[in-house]
Amino acid sequence: MKWNPALRASAVAMIALGCSGVAGPLMAQPMQLQPPATAPKPAVAKPRPIPLPPIRPAGLGLARTAAAEAPAAEPAAAPTATAAAQSPRPAASAKARTGAPATQEEAIERLNAYLNSFSSLQGNFIQFAANGRRLEGRIYIQRPGKMRFEYEPPVTTEVIADGTSVAVRDRRLATQDIYSIGQTPLKFLVRERMDLAREGTLTGASIDGDILSVRIEDRSTLGGTSKITLKYDLVANELRQWIVIDPQGYETSVALYNLDTQRRPDPKKFVIDYQRTL
Repeated sequence: MKWNPALRASAVAMIALGCSGVAGPLMAQPMQLQPPATAPKPAVAKPRPIPLPPIRPAGLGLARTAAAEAPAAEPAAAPTATAAAQSPRPAASAKARTGAPATQEEAIERLNAYLNSFSSLQGNFIQFAANGRRLEGRIYIQRPGKMRFEYEPPVTTEVIADGTSVAVRDRRLATQDIYSIGQTPLKFLVRERMDLAREGTLTGASIDGDILSVRIEDRSTLGGTSKITLKYDLVANELRQWIVIDPQGYETSVALYNLDTQRRPDPKKFVIDYQRTL
């Protein structure tokens, strides 16, 4: 008996760090990475941080009647120290409200800091497979190297990483496929210490509202290059979603919710039975 092709493609994509969820197309403000210089630069030259686009001021776009009611400025009078202190500063106040990073480097460091702030995680996920099928279940992570995806019935598939290997098991079909964890983008979530700049090739970052999206290409995955997008909530300080496009072009997405970084999962959840006794 063979796997359903669509479900198998989805499961393999899950191994490739595979799922992003319910978010649609982003109207993002892209932050372009700077390619490495082809010619040597003087020793004194230092790269300047790449600024993010400014946050849209809260008052921008008010109705014309509201703008007409605003008191007219007096250009002849020089502003006093008191008036200058009370004058609004949209860019600074917006940054304080949203906590938005000012540069791409700061954005990456913010996500790195979050991923390194916990050693265990568990919660719920919603997965959209490559064929559009919606799947739900529980995710468990224990660093370093351990992860488990448990799908709700009627799905009988499990994905387990034990620190060395990743197993995709189907209890109903009594099948089990084993992969090296180093060949799957799962390593992005289970690495003991995260540094996104070293995990792959950063291809871009953007902010849409409170959501920071970081895009990475990983050329070490099984079968070729995988494209990964991590979506991080700057205000809630949580990973919300990831999207993976595998080397065959299949896209799998997973959204996360009800995350708990305090409780340690049961160690038995990360045991792979290499004898395939299912």
